[in-house]
Amino acid sequence: MARWRDGRGELVVGADGGGRRVPLEIAASYRARTRGLLGRDSVDGALLLTPAGSVHTFRMRMPIDVAYLDRRLRVVAVRTMVPGRLGLPRLRSRHVLEAAAGSMETWGLRAGVRVEVRLSPPCAGT
Repeated sequence: MARWRDGRGELVVGADGGGRRVPLEIAASYRARTRGLLGRDSVDGALLLTPAGSVHTFRMRMPIDVAYLDRRLRVVAVRTMVPGRLGLPRLRSRHVLEAAAGSMETWGLRAGVRVEVRLSPPCAGT
């Protein structure tokens, strides 16, 4: 799998069967991963941190859903985290998805579900 860059795209939940489409922000650089959802009051869709094996919610303003993904983008675990917590690293986790608390259940995202990441085409002149 090629390395991703910071940018936008679309998350397809349940990619094996067509799935639900969710707006996606990709944080692949160290700076973007470190910033994550800090300082935000909401998130439109989901944020993919890659590579990542764990997250924290220190200085966050809202509770979030966290999904740990393996190399093949299959969900290893899903947790809801309140602000001020440190998530435990998950074995086999290579990527982490973050979204507003309650979103992932609505999307049908749970352990064992495969997701697909579709990148948005780059803007002209960038």
